[in-house]
Amino acid sequence: MDLKDAGSKATFLIHDRNSKFTAAFDDLLADAGLKVVTTGIRIPRMNSLTERWIQTCRRELLDRTPIWNRSHPLHALPEFETQYNQHRPHRTLQQAAPLRPLPEPISAPETSRHLEARRRDRLGGTLRQYEHAA
Repeated sequence: MDLKDAGSKATFLIHDRNSKFTAAFDDLLADAGLKVVTTGIRIPRMNSLTERWIQTCRRELLDRTPIWNRSHPLHALPEFETQYNQHRPHRTLQQAAPLRPLPEPISAPETSRHLEARRRDRLGGTLRQYEHAA
């Protein structure tokens, strides 16, 4: 599969200074029109956000899901990305999702006793979304 087939165009490739990324690899990417950017020397936090997302994706999705064929991850990864950015609570964002604002706190005790939640399964139950029933 090519990025053009998916309707995407990459401009940069960021990688560390591992010896597996040879000069021939960088030349091949430069011929394809990508600019290769290497991370700084002895700066482990430079790629930390990407590495954290990959670790979360592996732990919460790929370790729990058998991948059947090539099209399966092309379906599962966008579903996980939507779950991660729009529904999954993040501790650093005070339990909000990155693309969703914090809900208004419920201060009246009588309304908090009668809260109902709905669960919606995604990817065959691997991912679960909970929301207040209206």
